[in-house]
Amino acid sequence: MNILVIGATGTIGKAVLSALSPNHHVISAGFNSGDVTVDLSSKASIKDMYKTVGRVGAVVSTAGLGNFGSFSELDDAAYDLALKNKLMGQINLVRLGRDHVENGGSFTLTAGTLSRQPMPGSVVLSMANGALESFARSAALELDQGHRLNTVSPSFVKETMEVLGMDPTPGLSAADTAKAYVAAVEGDMTGKTLDAQDYAGGTNSRV
Repeated sequence: MNILVIGATGTIGKAVLSALSPNHHVISAGFNSGDVTVDLSSKASIKDMYKTVGRVGAVVSTAGLGNFGSFSELDDAAYDLALKNKLMGQINLVRLGRDHVENGGSFTLTAGTLSRQPMPGSVVLSMANGALESFARSAALELDQGHRLNTVSPSFVKETMEVLGMDPTPGLSAADTAKAYVAAVEGDMTGKTLDAQDYAGGTNSRV
């Protein structure tokens, strides 16, 4: 199967690409590098990406920008970034990609556990994650051509926590996180949120 992975140069994206590559032909997409480049905040860029790539069996997004910040200090730009990039960017991957995904193919988007387990500073990310999960549940009911649509909900990734100087113990490795994306692509579920913890085979705490 030809699979387009957006965000393939990121920590989770690289792990997803590695996990899918043994059994599929993976096309990588990133903001600055990859087999094709794309800016999620631009519908024109997404259209160009699909035109370049052609038809694929599945689209996987591990991309989407949003920042942590205190609710009292968040400005319009912080909300706009999460809404235009992480939320609408991924929604547009589905809206603009339906004619580029083969019958019976799938879309897998990235939300996050902050939608259900928010923490101080997570307002815009929790907002975008929750909206993505709701979008997938509802849009999956109306997709035609046998298309499936799911979201994956990652926890904090150990590798990222280490870079930030955090204790990585409660996190989940990128390789374990990637297992949920593989399940979404190769399974038959639709309209679901796949919690990465449930596919890792571990008992890490969620964040």
